[in-house]
Formats: sequence, C-alpha cells, structure tokens
Amino acid sequence: MDEALALARSAAAQGEVPVGAVALFEGRVVGRGANARESARDPTAHAELLAIQEAARALGRWRLTGVTVVVTLEPCAMCAGAMVLARIDRLVFAASDPKAGCVGSLQDLSADPRLNHRFEVERGVKAAEASDLLRAFFRARRSGAGNESDP
Repeated sequence: MDEALALARSAAAQGEVPVGAVALFEGRVVGRGANARESARDPTAHAELLAIQEAARALGRWRLTGVTVVVTLEPCAMCAGAMVLARIDRLVFAASDPKAGCVGSLQDLSADPRLNHRFEVERGVKAAEASDLLRAFFRARRSGAGNESDP
C-alpha cells in the first residue's frame, strides 16, 4: 500500500485525483498506475486500469490469475468490472468510496454470483492516510489552489 500511496501523492502533484495502484504477482510489482484522466484527457485513465494493463503486458497474458491489485480508493464500476474480466485473485484497498465504490459501497462486483468470476477483497488498509490525502486534495481544489477541471 505504501507504493500505491506514493503513486497517489504523485498524481496529486500533477493535478490528478490522488489515487494510486499496484499489481502484484508472486510477491513482485508487475504493474503500477496513478490517475491520469486530466493529463491523458482519457476518462478511463484510472490508476487501477493502468496497473492492470501494465501487469498484463508484463505477464504476457490477459488472464491475471495470481495477481493482487492494491489501490488507495475503492474501485468504481469500471475498474471493479475490469478486475472481474481480468480474473484477478485479490483486491486490497484503503479508503471506501460511498459515491462511486463498487466493491461494497454502492454494490459489490467482487462477489456478484451473476458474474463469471469473483475475487477476494481486503478493505481499509491505511484507510486514514488515503482518506486524508483525498480530503486535502479536494480542500485545495475548492479553495482554488488545485486544478480547476472536473474531478
């Protein structure tokens, strides 16, 4: 989670919503991502998707069985859906997202029996640190010190 938090801080420094993610396989990092929607001008440039894409390239396969994704914020529907489709084994996240989280907050795509894959979830790892980072980012944005584009 420390590396994901460092990626989140880096994203914030670039004017991005501070979310960072890493993908682990057999104890080593095989993918990294930090939110890049603003800089890439891409609504799909979420930290989790970037980490998953890098992991797929590093492992040479789209089925990411054996992979754990570690992320600073509960994944949205798009990212949780990508984890289902990528067949990840495990997700570890820090802060819950009551407005957009789809791994327990609004719904739970990780455990939906209607889907063809389910994955293990560990919630709340370093949640206070990730939440503080997000709060500080949005406080600065509201005060006019941050990026003026949509979050």
